[in-house]
Amino acid sequence: MQTLYAYKGGESDDFSKDQKFLLFSINNMYNLYLLLISLLLEVKKRADVDLQKKQKKHLATKEDKDPNKKFVNNQLLKVLADNLRLKDHLDLYKINNWELDTEYIEIIFKDILNSDIYKEYMQTRVSDFKEDKAFVIDIYKEIIAPNDKLYDYIEDKNLTWLDDLPTVNTTILKLLRKVKQTTDETHFTPKLFKEEEDKQFAIDLFKKTLLNRSALNTEIDKKTKNWDAERIADIDYILLQMAINELQNFPSIPVKVTINEYLEIAKEYSTPKSSIFINGILDKLVKEYTANGTLNKIGRGLM
Repeated sequence: MQTLYAYKGGESDDFSKDQKFLLFSINNMYNLYLLLISLLLEVKKRADVDLQKKQKKHLATKEDKDPNKKFVNNQLLKVLADNLRLKDHLDLYKINNWELDTEYIEIIFKDILNSDIYKEYMQTRVSDFKEDKAFVIDIYKEIIAPNDKLYDYIEDKNLTWLDDLPTVNTTILKLLRKVKQTTDETHFTPKLFKEEEDKQFAIDLFKKTLLNRSALNTEIDKKTKNWDAERIADIDYILLQMAINELQNFPSIPVKVTINEYLEIAKEYSTPKSSIFINGILDKLVKEYTANGTLNKIGRGLM
């Protein structure tokens, strides 16, 4: 949607650069994932440094000399730190942001120390893997994911990351919940695409929407004769183009899936009434295609 919105050419113009940007923005989601999962590793390192400083103080207290090491010995964080495959990916993708922007690690670390989650966790000195995992999940969900300063940082680094952030946060929490002490090293380096056909779908949807814009706009115009074209939001036009394209050219996608997807996107990115407008147009077109026998759906698309 965003790439189509930014595209200024016509159907016959070269859009290879735009397609390249589309794939770059999709692939860049994995960089965001690595950036955020590495934040947990950096917080652990920061806790290690803090502990060492306290122990080396000239006027160290009894607590400083014999500190509670439960946080730095957290078994889930240790699983992450010992994951060589994850380390290789961090090196490969050059994820070194936190070495340069240490102030954000400091912010997160202090927020953790000041939280009730941390205080409750540190009431004992020993724990099992289950408790350690629950603690890491809680600090990620309650402290890291909703952090406003981290949000601003991500926005400054890459504008497309803001739309990816909810998906990436959900993925990280899902991986943390499923991890075990014996989990394979590949657990924290998931594939960006579940199937290679998912990547191809993104390319096909983009290309077919651009190449058929005139025909798609004709379909929209037939159902909006009583509407002033200037009153229809640009985003709504693009969402309708994409949705109608799916209805016509992607037989394996169920009608309900297409409609529900674009209504959700409209609620997120367009005007308050856009989802109602889009739903009305798509509903009319589906009834028309069904009556004419031109709604070509097969396999999963029939569901």
